[in-house]
Amino acid sequence: MTTVVPASDTLTRDALAVLQPTFTGTTTAPDWLLRQLDNGMTGVGLFGRNVVSAEQLAGLTAQLRSARPDVIVAVDEEGGDVTRLEVHGGSSFPGNHALGSADDTDLTRRVAAELGRRLAECGVTLNWAPCADINSDPDNPVVGVRSFGDDPQLVARHTVAYVEGLQSAAVAACVKHFPGHGNTNVDSHHALPRIDIDLETLHARELVPFKAAIAAGARSVMSAHILLPALDTERPGTLSSAVLTGLLRAPESEGGLGYDGLIISDAIEMKAVAGAYGLDRGCVLAVAAGADALCIGGTPSDEAEVLRLRDALVSAVRSGELPEERLHDAAERVRALARWTATERGRVLAGAAADTTPDGIGLVAARRAARVTLTGGARTVEPLTRAPYVVSFSAGANMAAGDQTPWGVAAELGRFLPETAAGGHTAADAERLGTDGLTAAVLAAAGDRPLVVVVRDVHRHPWMTAALDALVTARPTAFVVEMGVPHAAPVGAVHIATHGASRVCGRAAAEIITGAPEVAAR
Repeated sequence: MTTVVPASDTLTRDALAVLQPTFTGTTTAPDWLLRQLDNGMTGVGLFGRNVVSAEQLAGLTAQLRSARPDVIVAVDEEGGDVTRLEVHGGSSFPGNHALGSADDTDLTRRVAAELGRRLAECGVTLNWAPCADINSDPDNPVVGVRSFGDDPQLVARHTVAYVEGLQSAAVAACVKHFPGHGNTNVDSHHALPRIDIDLETLHARELVPFKAAIAAGARSVMSAHILLPALDTERPGTLSSAVLTGLLRAPESEGGLGYDGLIISDAIEMKAVAGAYGLDRGCVLAVAAGADALCIGGTPSDEAEVLRLRDALVSAVRSGELPEERLHDAAERVRALARWTATERGRVLAGAAADTTPDGIGLVAARRAARVTLTGGARTVEPLTRAPYVVSFSAGANMAAGDQTPWGVAAELGRFLPETAAGGHTAADAERLGTDGLTAAVLAAAGDRPLVVVVRDVHRHPWMTAALDALVTARPTAFVVEMGVPHAAPVGAVHIATHGASRVCGRAAAEIITGAPEVAAR
């Protein structure tokens, strides 16, 4: 039984307005969700568990809109490795690292605009993207190919292009993860990362893309659950007034970024916050620090949880811990974004047209991003004409990407060479078999077929490096496809860096390996 805290209707509606829960369901929204939208809740989040098809999703969001016409419908659709719209088949768009590799801001803008158009057609009005993080630490386990790159100016110009493209389709952008999640080797889904840099470095590097995005009119910014002792020695950014109010909100004259839009928390149930403070208290501390909307994204919510979090915020106001005007200000910022999305949606959808680029703008971008290095002395790629054996080495996807989405090149190679065979190995196999045993197993499975070895962030995994080196020694003609950050030196007769593992990145690699006509034509 839920305990309801006596409070004014305005206060309870404000508390509901800042909550952005997720739910279970694909064909119909839960009755409780529709009821709370009517009671004042303003936004909901969607994940892959809510998606079957574009048509299905459009029907689901239409139901949400029938309960609240200006409802904010948010999704974590970065394209590339992090996709919800195409969670079961792989994204039609490359991710940020591929776009940064191509380094064509017009291309990035067109990709984001087409992605935004598809989201808008499905009824989505807020995208928790793009990542503006800089790959300052190559061992970062959670950002990686989600970043445009390691150069602040490159990341800034592509962040701006992405924001402009997305918002041109009436979908609000959410620039993340403030003040920058790139310089850490800890995943905040599991623990609290600590970034020991001084404020001068922060302003000269991590904050550059955020400043540019704010100047470009980004409608929202997402906070990071990271500890930055130069600003706050105790609380992570999402819970720190020094980070959210003192840095992000403060005027430039006071050393801040002067941001006046919506501040959204990263998923509040992540271990870096909920593990230390609990979900209820984490929500209170985040709003008190300056967050306006609370993403409750990792696991589906139910009505009891939403009402409990509502009551925690109301109780904090009653006790004096959370100023009522701070909660009201947060709720008003949420409602302002809801009004913007509703207005823009009506204006843009009437004249929106799909990108008509042959093969799709996403595949064009993936082709532009792929980089080929010949390390065996050959001057050109000798295309495969026989079906290969494809072995993939995987360390497992991070929680942002999830493990539902397929990746690799085997399926795409099968389009050109139908007898393609495939297998995969993990760190557990390497530990069980050893490098020699793992190599022997791959070579036995390959037989006399040509060999294609697919890796992801090989530089972060010693077992993968050892196995890859052994295989290219045994098979000097092997093709190697790196689908993560290509930080390690290229190996293999032909080394292809796709800068991401989306479906179109796999297609681009397959075209190179087979010498497909599409490659010659581009």
